[in-house]
Amino acid sequence: MQDTPETTPTGVGFLTRKVGSEEIQTPEQFTEEQQMFASTVRDFMNKEVYPRIDDLEEKDFDQMIEVLDKAAELGLVRIGIPEEYGGLGVDKTTTMLVMEEISKYAGFSATYGAQTGIGMEPIIYFGTEEQKQKWLPKLGSAETIGAYALTEPGSGSDALAAKTKAEPVDGGEAYEITGTKMWITNAGFADLFTVFCQVEGDKFTAFLVEADRDGVSLGPEEHKMGQHGSSTRQVNFDQVKVPKENILGEIGKGHKIAFNILNIGRFKLGVGSLGGAKRVLELSVKYAKDREQFDQPISDFGAIRSKFADMATELYALESSCYRVAGYMDQTLSKIEGTAADDPKKILEAIEEFAVEDSIIKVYGSEVANDVADHGVQIHGGYGYSSEYEVERAYRDSRISRIYEGTNEINRMLIPGLILKRTMKGEIKLFELIEDVEAALGESSRPTPPGQDDDPELSFEQYLCTRGKMMVVYTANQAIQKHMANLREQQEILLNLADLLIELYVMDSTINRTLQAIRDEGFDETRIHRAATRLKATRAFNAIRDLSETLLSHLAADDADKLNSHFEALDQLSFRPRVDQIGLERIIAEAVVDAEKYPF
Repeated sequence: MQDTPETTPTGVGFLTRKVGSEEIQTPEQFTEEQQMFASTVRDFMNKEVYPRIDDLEEKDFDQMIEVLDKAAELGLVRIGIPEEYGGLGVDKTTTMLVMEEISKYAGFSATYGAQTGIGMEPIIYFGTEEQKQKWLPKLGSAETIGAYALTEPGSGSDALAAKTKAEPVDGGEAYEITGTKMWITNAGFADLFTVFCQVEGDKFTAFLVEADRDGVSLGPEEHKMGQHGSSTRQVNFDQVKVPKENILGEIGKGHKIAFNILNIGRFKLGVGSLGGAKRVLELSVKYAKDREQFDQPISDFGAIRSKFADMATELYALESSCYRVAGYMDQTLSKIEGTAADDPKKILEAIEEFAVEDSIIKVYGSEVANDVADHGVQIHGGYGYSSEYEVERAYRDSRISRIYEGTNEINRMLIPGLILKRTMKGEIKLFELIEDVEAALGESSRPTPPGQDDDPELSFEQYLCTRGKMMVVYTANQAIQKHMANLREQQEILLNLADLLIELYVMDSTINRTLQAIRDEGFDETRIHRAATRLKATRAFNAIRDLSETLLSHLAADDADKLNSHFEALDQLSFRPRVDQIGLERIIAEAVVDAEKYPF
């Protein structure tokens, strides 16, 4: 495995590089300017959003538009727009910090995210110069509100199976669009839709369609489980005539827009899940300190503290994973500034490099947020089931995150598929890793695990990660050998491989972050960081072994000798870490209770 840092980060580097050898971006390294943006958003949420939540939940969209206008006045709506079109052009880390804070109320984050993400990014990356000049300043000021019309009643995850048609008229000078889109965020008050259609039957193409054109109509507001504050409607197009100048990108190349915009949305969703879950943790610990049972606050009970520890540990790991990706993107994008910064294709290529990591943090983040919300309701007891308490809404709001931006199942299947594709192109040296694992299995004895004494190099945690990578590579190799020709069709296997890779990436990110924190802040100042890292690394290592056993048991189900051989290999690559997980939980929980919020 590589052990020296590269000038430019590469996607899936966590699989090929030695753990701890890489300098990654962490929250401890945020600049003063980045922290100022986050502080501005916190003040905005406290002043403009939280006091209105009851009204917003009742679909008072006039107030939602007013809130979006106030965000625009602060420059928050134009942060991702290039400066030449009236934007701020901030880095990806700042964008993610803003999204983290705004996501503490899901109703507004859905509205804001649709405006600043899928509402304007198709134009930023695929629009003509005239389209950018016309629409981006208006979108950035919230004078125009955007929406993204991709999904149809019959398409679901198969987005390219759209039936909405765009027929050329007037000798090709215009097109008439007919069809229906559903689940369209911001539809109730949008001024501009990005609409995906089939031209001439099978040429998947995007169009910009103004909401006030003849033939555009809306269905009623959807009665959703959560995110009541956001507008979600069906949008109907009945022979809506648009000029050819409204074609976005190229005819027949709409899939490039759809897939790239969804990919960008995934890393934002990961950090959005982080923000919402941090809010739930804070609400839960404050409630627990106020709520008394048996003559003492329930925050004193070990059963409650165990939940605090679990919530905080998973959030620490998620935060480490999200901002690592943001740092990768900023570092990569900085290399093209001045030479190709005005070339959206170069920027999209730089972002696409980390598509695997984007899918990982989307899946992991949405599932952590769901688990944290569930813990929050349980801590509140019966009150958590009451709409009078915020955690009830947070529980409902978090559920959709596992569905949009591609379901978690779709993203799980993408993760190993992309890695295998890059391996076959020679971009990832997976077969070299396989050789390393085979060499380790050929050794007469396995290395002795380091002791569990705390040390500044996190030797024990690094060992867990290194051996975890070997198990992942061994198991993946067995799946590839058996199903190379049709691995893409083996969905259950792909899901299992994805879970292995998710556990590995999150463990690697957490260890890297804490190593840097120790070097920057000192060993004594990072006690809870080290506790969370050991706890997460132990859990991830055990999960990797269990997942490997499950998959190998299937791959060799009809060959007892081969199955025994697989299990002997796992025994040689792994061990049973004897970690006092309850003791670690107590350290983390104490920090949570003392801070009355996420303590890192």
